[in-house]
Amino acid sequence: MRIYIDKDVEKFITSLGKSTIAKVLRTIDLLELFGRQLGLPHSKKVRSDLFELRIRGQQEVRIFYAFQKGEIILLRGFIKKTQKTPQRELNTVIKKLQGLT
Repeated sequence: MRIYIDKDVEKFITSLGKSTIAKVLRTIDLLELFGRQLGLPHSKKVRSDLFELRIRGQQEVRIFYAFQKGEIILLRGFIKKTQKTPQRELNTVIKKLQGLT
C-alpha cells in the first residue's frame, strides 16, 4: 500500500529526536508492509475509519491515519503526555478526515 504523509505530519516527524525519528520511520514501514493487518502494539483502531500508529520510547508518539482509495493517509502526529488521547487531538483529526471525503 502507498502511504501519503500530510505536510504537518512530516514537520512533526522531523521535529523529533533522531532515535525517535528512526522508530517512527520503522513503524511507518511496518504499516506500509502489513496495511490493515498491522495490530497492537504498533497500531490501534480509534474509530471505524480512524487508526493510530503507536511509537513507544522516551517519547510516546502517536500518528493518526486512515485508509482511503487504496492508500494510507497519515493525518496528524502528536506526543502523548497523558494516559488518555486528548479530545482536542481527536477533534482536529476527525475534522481533517471529514475534509478528505
